[in-house]
Amino acid sequence: MSTRYPVALVLENGRIFRGLGFGARVESIGEVVFNTSITGYQEIVSEPSYAGQIVVMTATQIGNVGATPEDLEAAKAVCAGLVVRQASPIASNWRATQTLGAWLESVGLPGIEEIDTRAVTRVLRDQGAMRGAITPHVAEIDAVLERIRAWPVMDGLDLVPRVTCTTPYTWDQPTWHAPDDGRAVATPPVTKHVVAYDFGIKENILRQLRDVGCRVTVVPATTTAAEALAMKPDGVFLSNGPGDPAAVTYAIAATRELVASGIPVFGICLGHPVLGLARGAKTFKLPFGHHGANHPVKDLTTGKVEITSQNHGFAVDPASLPAGVSLTHINLYDQTAEGLALDGRPVFSVQYHPEASPGPHDSSYLFARFRALLEPR
Repeated sequence: MSTRYPVALVLENGRIFRGLGFGARVESIGEVVFNTSITGYQEIVSEPSYAGQIVVMTATQIGNVGATPEDLEAAKAVCAGLVVRQASPIASNWRATQTLGAWLESVGLPGIEEIDTRAVTRVLRDQGAMRGAITPHVAEIDAVLERIRAWPVMDGLDLVPRVTCTTPYTWDQPTWHAPDDGRAVATPPVTKHVVAYDFGIKENILRQLRDVGCRVTVVPATTTAAEALAMKPDGVFLSNGPGDPAAVTYAIAATRELVASGIPVFGICLGHPVLGLARGAKTFKLPFGHHGANHPVKDLTTGKVEITSQNHGFAVDPASLPAGVSLTHINLYDQTAEGLALDGRPVFSVQYHPEASPGPHDSSYLFARFRALLEPR
């Protein structure tokens, strides 16, 4: 067990929560949000959509199964920090290569434990997500508050350049092996080519596309529609990502042209509001966002309810949807838009994360639906 040391979680409204630090001994500032997931902490911290955010886990004990490279969603962790009630000092899992604290330290991210995370969550629910800091400078709170209040707010912030790739690449990982018996899991033959825009794409999205028979070329977020179409794809995927979708103007412009070309398009997470904005809809910031693995979403086309994993702070305004754009999914917590489809076009999106498998298979049909759209029409 690594040595714990005094740290504080400081919120921009002046609330101070003092606890013990684990992970990297550094100060980190970002937007503080809470996540209601019980498991999946490593995937959450390594998820590029959490760039610039400090995540408060509402589950009481985090880190029980340690950390393993196989569970990373991206090569680089860009989350701003982790807040927990209690961090497990041991890793009780045969797959683990490190404890949670050791892994956070290795990737340069700070953590804080031994604070009342329910109280922090109540503040965020009542007052909304806000800027904050995990800091070891516990005797200099006034100076920390100045730094927090000078930090950029999330509204209008384009964080995609922090997480996108710099050059196109082909994602071609080998078939994984089931941990229970070691047998290779069969995957369909790769018959379709998909260009995936990297706004902060998750590894498991790439696996899901491969598992429905797609060869994936991942391209930087600033790739123009003409450049993408020149690769002769059968379809285009718009990935998840961080920040304010309205600020990602280059992606909105490219999506507008891609839709006009008639090519099939599928968007997840950030790709969902980007598609909406490309068609003329508007977005707004949610008070404290949707972050968790237990959000019920209703598919309006089938009447079925899915248990979904979510991570977003902005939503598409349903009242702003133009003619030709249909609302296909709604969040049953707050009735916000969770899915869109373009009438008469092979284009659709969802704001939640079907690849995270919280159901576990409630939303897997979406990848199959996209795959079906890639066939000649």
